[in-house]
Amino acid sequence: MTHRFTGRTALVTGAGSGIGRAVALALAAEGAHVVVAGRRPEPLDGTVALIERAGGTALAVTADVARAADVRAVVDTAVEHFGGLDVAVNNAGVFHGGSPLADLSEEDWRTQLDTNLTGVFLALQAEIRRMRTQPSGGAIVNIASTFGAHLRPAGAAAYTATKAAVSALTRSAARDHIGDGVRINAVSPGATATSMSLRPGETEADRAERMKTANPLGRVSAVEEVAAAVLYLASDDAASVVGADLVVDGGQTA
Repeated sequence: MTHRFTGRTALVTGAGSGIGRAVALALAAEGAHVVVAGRRPEPLDGTVALIERAGGTALAVTADVARAADVRAVVDTAVEHFGGLDVAVNNAGVFHGGSPLADLSEEDWRTQLDTNLTGVFLALQAEIRRMRTQPSGGAIVNIASTFGAHLRPAGAAAYTATKAAVSALTRSAARDHIGDGVRINAVSPGATATSMSLRPGETEADRAERMKTANPLGRVSAVEEVAAAVLYLASDDAASVVGADLVVDGGQTA
């Protein structure tokens, strides 16, 4: 195990489960002080417990990324407790699929827009405003998706639109703020071993069988594999990588 983040402070949104939890655990394992954020305290406490059990340091903060005041409070808490903000991973997202666009409810549209896109916008603003005041700057990784800039499946119009926008927003923000010492990139996971990749009524065994032919790799990606891509982009190993959208999908969009 390397220690690329020793002495650094990292913030991960949507860290109560899935990819967010895996990223938080990986950052802590490499020495970071990790602030985990999300809307429900119980899953966040579970992530903190796992990190502390492994000898790491973490702090849970309940927040809704769709609320600017909440996001600012999370950043302020990271700075107050650990002295700065070096890494941010904007992972919080929701998926309401299954309906063609004409039948999509306005509520579902707004919910996905507010969390998946506005939430990333608000998080970026709060994170960049802090990082650009630091001599060391910072690194931000946004979690986009293969649904969006890379694939456009039926029945997922709102999610696809928001995640495509996250990819574009990442590139625009990266150009705007690399001069401030803030590197911004994205990771676009494909089907990953989380509940989001399960079809209605599908078991994990069913998914595994489906993916044997649906994905060139023959399986879904492990959350740890996605986390490894995130940590690369957040680390000094990627010091010259700016505005990238790194796809982790087992070859589905190749």
